[in-house]
Amino acid sequence: MEQWITSVMSDYGYIGIFFLIMLENIFPPIPSELILTVGGFMTTTTTMTIPGVIAASTAGSVIGAVVLYGAGLLLDVERLEKIIDKYGNLLKVKHEDIRRADSWFDRFGIWTVFFGRLIPLVRSLISIPAGMSNMKFWQFLLFTTLGTIIWNTVLVFVGEAVGDNREKILEQLDIYSNVVYALIVLATLAAVWYYFKKIRTRTN
Repeated sequence: MEQWITSVMSDYGYIGIFFLIMLENIFPPIPSELILTVGGFMTTTTTMTIPGVIAASTAGSVIGAVVLYGAGLLLDVERLEKIIDKYGNLLKVKHEDIRRADSWFDRFGIWTVFFGRLIPLVRSLISIPAGMSNMKFWQFLLFTTLGTIIWNTVLVFVGEAVGDNREKILEQLDIYSNVVYALIVLATLAAVWYYFKKIRTRTN
């Protein structure tokens, strides 16, 4: 994959970076860590500059995030409630559960979006619940852009600094990603356990 990414960026420059990062946001398995560190390194071997790479990657990231935000708008709370009307008894979910989650995102959504942009995988998927909760578009755009600029800037500078040794940095980022994923799994399991415990208490 690294060879393909490098080839696209070498052939198309900033447009290639924009395209790759936009795809990364819509299809998270494409690693932004690799794209951005390669981009940073290429500022030392091509005419591309660090500000240019950061600007192109940020634009691509924001466009990709907006696409997923739009997908979230299509699957809004009202549509979820219609699903609950049909399958709520099977799923053990009620309207108030959906409303409670929506209310929580209304209160803390902007910070969830901001910090979510600094976490691998989550940085892409966080756009969907933002759309589902009908988060104000300008807020989504602002905090997505801010979080994205931080993430992109750090990785581009890392790529520029380490050069051909970026494999070691990517190994560290993999460890960081795995720790984050493990914490997400644990948090999900804890939430499921708490939810079913609450259901058992309610039925007793």
